[in-house]
Amino acid sequence: MALIDYEKYIVDIPDYPEPGVIFKDITPLLADSQGLAAAVDDIAVHFMKAGVTKVLGAEARGFLIGAPVAYKLGVGFVPARKPGKLPREVYTEKYLLEYGEDVLQIHKDAITSDDRVLIVDDLVATAGTAMASAKLIQRAGAELVGFSFVLELGFLNPRETIGKEFDQEIYTLVKVD
Repeated sequence: MALIDYEKYIVDIPDYPEPGVIFKDITPLLADSQGLAAAVDDIAVHFMKAGVTKVLGAEARGFLIGAPVAYKLGVGFVPARKPGKLPREVYTEKYLLEYGEDVLQIHKDAITSDDRVLIVDDLVATAGTAMASAKLIQRAGAELVGFSFVLELGFLNPRETIGKEFDQEIYTLVKVD
């Protein structure tokens, strides 16, 4: 891991998106060239020898970290999108969020059974998005290599939730307990 204090780039926003919630804003990290480069490098280096062939990132913040990680690893990037955003045949997975329900989709031809896929996202909280992403990879017949996040809200127990169905590594840069 890089010698960088990622936490200094994360800003707490109280009562957003609803009262009582403290939103963890990583946009200052994205805006800082050294911070962004270190985050991408740390994730890519960590999974460099894992045989990753694709990186999957969920809309939209997962694109911001996942695509540069894929570039750094020299592999393809697969966007998991909201319904109606992908023009060809898709796999669909519904999931629960902290504040409701949502759906992710990937193109059916984006991942093959020969692929080894790493999920990269900005944040893991209740693990709904991560679980949906992993299930899309399974549906495509590919192998899930692991999960990586810039920020983990440990007090919501996402590792426990993920661990009930998946035993792959979970790698995070910052964990908030």
